[in-house]
Amino acid sequence: PKNRVIGMAGVLDSARFRAFIAMELGVSVENTHAFVLGGHGDTMVPLPRYSTVAGIPITELLSKERIDALVKRTRNGGAEIVSLLKTGSAYYAPASAAVEMAEAILKDKKKILPCAAYLEGEYNISGLFIGVPVKLGKNGIEEIIEITLTDEEQKALNHSADAVKELVKILKTLG
Repeated sequence: PKNRVIGMAGVLDSARFRAFIAMELGVSVENTHAFVLGGHGDTMVPLPRYSTVAGIPITELLSKERIDALVKRTRNGGAEIVSLLKTGSAYYAPASAAVEMAEAILKDKKKILPCAAYLEGEYNISGLFIGVPVKLGKNGIEEIIEITLTDEEQKALNHSADAVKELVKILKTLG
């Protein structure tokens, strides 16, 4: 069932965004909350408007230029981390994301996390797995949460969805 097929890129990318915000402000990552929607790659959609430190929107704590730099760093962060590790793969953060998701399901935490979920009209996207906020509990994805996006954010999410669709199309040609 579709509620049991869950991708972790949003959890992973949001953790990276949270870490970069916390480093920039010199605060604990535990006080930092951030959301990244869309696909896993350079078309991901970090949402500064929904990102906070101790409940304070980062848009009140950082200049637009600094936020834009953090968004760019988040989008390119995977390559940055892999180059630092020199092993060709980052695996600590994916493992941590998988554990966070599994714990939310196994302990029925009803935790809101940005996960890849199958959309059927939510966010005006259909027939595609893409990162959006979901409630995770004992039944897997128990709810897809639709947050209000600006026109620019929706356009960015649509662009990300188009990139994912293109990848799916390429994969289908491979056999």
